[in-house]
Amino acid sequence: MAPLLRDSSSAASTRNERTRCTQHSALESGDSAPRTIKRDRMTRIGFAYNQKPEQSAVLATDQSEAPRAEEEPPSTGRDDASRISQAPTAAAAASAASSADDLYAEWDSARTIGAIASALAAYGEVIQLEATAEFPERLRAEKPDLVFNIAEGLCGVNRESHVPAICEFLRVPYSGSDPLTLSLCLDKARAKEILSYHRVPTAPFLLVESAKELDRLLGGASPLSPPSEIMPLFVKPVHEGSSKGITEQNFVRSADELEAQVRRLLDTYQQAVLVEEFLPGAEFTCGVLGNGHDARVLPIVGLNFGALPRGSVPIYGYEAKWIWDHPERPLEIFSCPAPLTETMRSAIERVVLRAYRVLACRDWARVDVRLDADGVPNIVEVNPLPGILPDSADNSCLPKAARAAGLSYDELIQSCLLHAAERYGITMRRRGVRGRRIPAIDQSQAVA
Repeated sequence: MAPLLRDSSSAASTRNERTRCTQHSALESGDSAPRTIKRDRMTRIGFAYNQKPEQSAVLATDQSEAPRAEEEPPSTGRDDASRISQAPTAAAAASAASSADDLYAEWDSARTIGAIASALAAYGEVIQLEATAEFPERLRAEKPDLVFNIAEGLCGVNRESHVPAICEFLRVPYSGSDPLTLSLCLDKARAKEILSYHRVPTAPFLLVESAKELDRLLGGASPLSPPSEIMPLFVKPVHEGSSKGITEQNFVRSADELEAQVRRLLDTYQQAVLVEEFLPGAEFTCGVLGNGHDARVLPIVGLNFGALPRGSVPIYGYEAKWIWDHPERPLEIFSCPAPLTETMRSAIERVVLRAYRVLACRDWARVDVRLDADGVPNIVEVNPLPGILPDSADNSCLPKAARAAGLSYDELIQSCLLHAAERYGITMRRRGVRGRRIPAIDQSQAVA
């Protein structure tokens, strides 16, 4: 795949042009001064989300049903009710991961939604705006000063962009990345194209969109070398998150395994499959807060694959996330801050910030990194809608990194809110506190 992109300065100019209308919308009818909420009323904070449907029955213990996920990898967060008590076989886990049970995997529980609303309430009146078909009408009627967005959407390759696009159409300020960035990052192949163009390290890859293209790959007529020369490979659906469709079977060591798993993913998810060279080194995930050159990397979270069951593939996939980790027997798979040399920590932070800025992420994101055979940090993927589970026992990685940087859960949520308000020139006041203050990060643990 050959991306047709302009140079960095042209890309930046285009992005500035694209945001001009949004920036104008943050000012009242052409006012030149930053927008300040009137003192005689509270700030109206719209809160856009998708709430996971209630489970109609207790999950079976015969291992025929799978738990629902809640957050993008690499985090293990989910509610106790969505866990199963015994680990199924790899085949059962693979079947579960590709079943309809993961349809709402990216949506949030009532518990998470309540915790976020509570954090936002410190800065104003919170208006809950569930991202249903009625969202546009409700947004227009409620007239919030700013929308705090965590809505993942449900259908389509641009599903994460639906709420921000509606906000832009109605000229309502909102938190987080814009529709283009959200759609690009959800398309793992396009994101990797852009990163490659800007020389941000990422594993060599190609996209298999059909069984016919798979046959071409197996025959050696592809941008990658013939499979026998580059094994092992790793495959995954190109437009999914929350480990949807990702099991140990996605780690393929032969042409036969590649063919079987790609055909399975093509048939199950009805979308293209990303095929990339497997990176054999250590894996990390990095939280980022802020914008532009002021963005900061939070303490790095390291993954300890030695905590997985013996003989497991060294990946953080469906089995590790939803099958093997239990409250009574938690996987000790995360360490934060990760034990790294200063040289390696700096190398990871540099590549993370490059990816964050190249893809024009805003306010916050989570970036997954893995080392190649030479120890070079490579971007695995960028998630501009990171999971933010409130319970520390759930191992949600962005909150974990924030805690290591000295931020409480509420302060993490409020940091994103205030970074968004700052972009729009909106002055927000904490209840009972004069002025606006973005919670301070422990600078010994965060790098610009």
